[in-house]
Amino acid sequence: MIAVSVFYPNQPGLHFDIDYYCTKHMPLVRQLVGPALLKVAVEHGIAGIEAAAPPPYLAIGHLYFDSVEAFQKAFGPHFPRIAADVPNYTNATPVLQISDVKI
Repeated sequence: MIAVSVFYPNQPGLHFDIDYYCTKHMPLVRQLVGPALLKVAVEHGIAGIEAAAPPPYLAIGHLYFDSVEAFQKAFGPHFPRIAADVPNYTNATPVLQISDVKI
């Protein structure tokens, strides 16, 4: 299994609408990508290493697929529509990482 993780860096002047992301964006992704998307997890940053420190990321979204190929086949055709929705919830530039899930 692989995880496609999308990190939204926390920097001055950036915002992130977690409600929109969870109730509108992720359902859109699920609908477009279909059953190749095995599961979704969303993290909302609340602090850094110290409780009073700001989180390094505003949010992190995780999308799970059987393989890189399954991700590319299911996600690729819908990327323009998914990317077009990003300004509706953030002005941060997302950073994407694909990882092999071990546990």
